[in-house]
Amino acid sequence: MDLLIAFLLFISAVVSCLAADISILYALLLGLICFLLVTRHRGYTWKELPKMAWSGAKTALPVVVVMLCIGCLTALWRASGTIAYCVYYGLELISPRLFLMIAFLLPLVLSFLLGTSFGVCGTAGVVLMVLARGGGVDLLLTAGAIFSGAYFGDRCSPSSSAGLLACNVTGVEHQAYVKMMLRTSLLPLLLCLLVYAALSYLNPISQVDGSVNRALSESFRLHWLCLLPALVLLILPWCKLSILHSLAISAALALVLALTLQEQPLGPTLLSCVIGWQMPGENSLASTLSGGGMISMATACGVVLLSNSYSGLFRGASLLNGLEERLSRVAEKLGLFPTQVLSALLTGGVFCNQAIGTVMGSQLLGGVYRKKGASPMELAVDIGSSIMTIAGLIPWSVASSVPLAMLGAERGALLFAVYLYAIPICYFFTKRHWFPAKAKE
Repeated sequence: MDLLIAFLLFISAVVSCLAADISILYALLLGLICFLLVTRHRGYTWKELPKMAWSGAKTALPVVVVMLCIGCLTALWRASGTIAYCVYYGLELISPRLFLMIAFLLPLVLSFLLGTSFGVCGTAGVVLMVLARGGGVDLLLTAGAIFSGAYFGDRCSPSSSAGLLACNVTGVEHQAYVKMMLRTSLLPLLLCLLVYAALSYLNPISQVDGSVNRALSESFRLHWLCLLPALVLLILPWCKLSILHSLAISAALALVLALTLQEQPLGPTLLSCVIGWQMPGENSLASTLSGGGMISMATACGVVLLSNSYSGLFRGASLLNGLEERLSRVAEKLGLFPTQVLSALLTGGVFCNQAIGTVMGSQLLGGVYRKKGASPMELAVDIGSSIMTIAGLIPWSVASSVPLAMLGAERGALLFAVYLYAIPICYFFTKRHWFPAKAKE
């Protein structure tokens, strides 16, 4: 009963935060306090409680470090003209019957480079929505295409914090995991290309507003060197270099380009690594291309740390043993991946974010996977094919509501986010191809 009361209080806090449009962190903090009190009520001492929570939180520290580095990098990519260069030449490819295809492909490329859907929706996504409004293209279709492309990076990018967290909680090698994510994305990508090609043909843009690219060319020196930070981050992780070293080299190159090619002052550029880059001038792109910095990752870092704190507490006090047993029985009837999807819907709907869903997907079902002889990689790929996209389809989830707010789009756009549907569906029907010997479902 005490655990049920704690969950009801937590859910009430989540609903209140969503209704008041305030950070979900407050609800997560209240929930952690509630579960700490439940654990204390069940006989654990005050000394044991923080140790349990910290045992989970400390495992997330490597992920948090990478997230802070990505925040720094996104600011420097803005200052160096890297993001502006990608957006400029992406928009140059637009023709009347290719707009929705570009609205999918440009965010896809940027998200794969940056590893964040939020950063892409807040930059290229906003620009594409402006063009769609001016060109008479359906905004729901445009936002759905942007969503699909942006979530490709969340799932497949070497620098994705969501992917790093999945590797962290399952204990799999990061590069091997990214390769599996890319392989299992081939069929969904093909389906997305076919769907958005058809939608592009049926919903052509009436005109392409050239003011965006004029503003970009006036504000930045768009030399091919602007691509170097992106190319470095694209290539180095596949050369056995750690993601942290790859991020550091990319950031160093971006800093040099910001100081030399873009002639940005040293002090404000270094400060932007923390507080975000502020684009000079008062043109229409200033607010769109400004941002990034470590501070932009503060909420996400807090969510990841609290998510792992929950995990440590639940594991240490065995609070979720009953739910684990129920899910184990479900897995016997439905199979591993369908049960993982069920877990994703449950945790994503209640906790409203990918991080807790990823951690809980491993904790609640890890024992079931081991019992069935499934490898840690199978568990990691199942998580990457469920909660990472399903969270984006839950309208009240942070993974959905924040990007929609950035794009100024209604929830109906989720109906056209084809990639988010295609991943779990295609993976369900092809999983035995990827895990033929170990999938004993």
